[in-house]
Amino acid sequence: MLLDFVEKLLKRFWARGAQLMAKLKITLKKSTNKAVAGQLATVKALGLGKINTSVEQNDNPQIRGMIRKVSHLVCVDEI
Repeated sequence: MLLDFVEKLLKRFWARGAQLMAKLKITLKKSTNKAVAGQLATVKALGLGKINTSVEQNDNPQIRGMIRKVSHLVCVDEI
């Protein structure tokens, strides 16, 4: 009986794995006026538009790679 309860609880926990990931707050700090087309596309894909706008993204390798590509334009804080 108790074992069944624990199994159900663990299944719920693992099902919410995406919500339990660390979050990153990404803020656009510099203009994209003279940025290369690929960098502009990366900024748009991150969800940023104007200077000083911020978005929260899950911390995963794909987002980290995008941040690395435009690291000179953004500021990143871990939440």
